[in-house]
Amino acid sequence: ALAVKFAKRQRSPHCLLVKEHQVREGADTAHPPRRTLFVLNVPPYCGPDSLSRLFSRCGPVQSVDICDKRGSGEKKDKLTSKFFDHKTLKGFQVAYVVFRKPAAVQAAKALSQEGPLLISTESHPVKTGISKWIASYEASIVEPKELKAEVDAYMQGHDKKMAEEEAKAAKEESVPDEEGWVKVTRKGRKPGLPRTEAANLRVLEKEKQKRARKELLNFYAWQHREAKREHIAQLRKKFEEDKQRIALMRAQRKFRPY
Repeated sequence: ALAVKFAKRQRSPHCLLVKEHQVREGADTAHPPRRTLFVLNVPPYCGPDSLSRLFSRCGPVQSVDICDKRGSGEKKDKLTSKFFDHKTLKGFQVAYVVFRKPAAVQAAKALSQEGPLLISTESHPVKTGISKWIASYEASIVEPKELKAEVDAYMQGHDKKMAEEEAKAAKEESVPDEEGWVKVTRKGRKPGLPRTEAANLRVLEKEKQKRARKELLNFYAWQHREAKREHIAQLRKKFEEDKQRIALMRAQRKFRPY
């Protein structure tokens, strides 16, 4: 247990639980054994830079990865977007501190024998409480020009990728492979005509006419009731006719020996 403080006026220190990260050889390439320190109980306001400065006294730090829970240890791709794919970690987390030398891990474990270590300094303060909330709010304000530039760059890359895929599909179309099979694309031999604005208007007009006919058919409530009554009367009339027909058929089936 490593006692740390995030402010000089903090009376009760916070405990970070540290141990050597041990995995099988080759199982975790991002966090190699004997050079990785596994840290538990990391508060959400303690970032990778704070942990790197804290453990740099033990030796040069290669990387610091913070996760919401202990996983397979595979290193994830860094987020390249400032506005999208941004995941805010909530609650206490775990961290993997990778040193350049194995001796630094043992030195980091020996820090537990010292007094509470101060993480927040004047040159590198760790914001907590109201100051952290204010900083989070200011960071959430989006600059329209930067957002537009990032969206335009993403759409240009997407259009380029789609054009390359279409060109590749057109090149492979109707070309048999080694076994003689021909790849069929989504377009097919007779691709459907693209729906233009005029076609959309015609479809909307047909739906509007169909809806109008249905509304005019039973516009008034008494029309709806009269239609029901007429239908019931026709069913009763047909029922009586069927009863008479059945009675006549039974009378004709009677046995008359004389």
